[in-house]
Amino acid sequence: MTLHSVIIQKLLTTNAHIGRRVAAHHLKIYTYGMRNQVSIIDSDKTLICLRNAASFISHLAHDKNARFMFVNTNPLFDEIVEQMTKKMGIYSPRDNIMWRMGGFLTNSYSPKKFRSRNKKVCFGPIQPPDCVVVLDTERKSSVILESDRLQVPIVALVDSNMPWEIYKKIAYPVPANDSVQFVYLFCNIITKTFLLEKRS
Repeated sequence: MTLHSVIIQKLLTTNAHIGRRVAAHHLKIYTYGMRNQVSIIDSDKTLICLRNAASFISHLAHDKNARFMFVNTNPLFDEIVEQMTKKMGIYSPRDNIMWRMGGFLTNSYSPKKFRSRNKKVCFGPIQPPDCVVVLDTERKSSVILESDRLQVPIVALVDSNMPWEIYKKIAYPVPANDSVQFVYLFCNIITKTFLLEKRS
């Protein structure tokens, strides 16, 4: 069995290929078609996009001053993200309410006012990041809109039903099902890519 086959098999075991019941027209380039009324994502396309995203992360990580931000509001992914950001030593806003406010990246005054009323909320980044990685794009389109406004490149998992107005703002989309297994694999790839580049 070739290395390519092994990787594809790994993607299949994480259910990365299972899309939604509706496939948006602009995302059909990543799908085989429908099966049992569910869109099937092409694992080869997922792998290509994963490589592109990893290459971009590697290029950025080469700069010791590069700033990364990981955004997640799905409780199922909390432990995965916490372990990854701890290994990488990078920032990840943990309190979901910061993103519900809006303006976390584009309007620094809103978080400051909010923090004065609620001391439990963590401080936001002093400077805009050089890259934002979004794990749950369905929940956090506001993050993508803000990052795009600041021209911050976005790496994000995208499912087969993502609206065009959100999809077109993502520089490095990775078409896949956002299962816990795939998110773990995705984060593991990014972590290893980042650390490998830092050591070199």
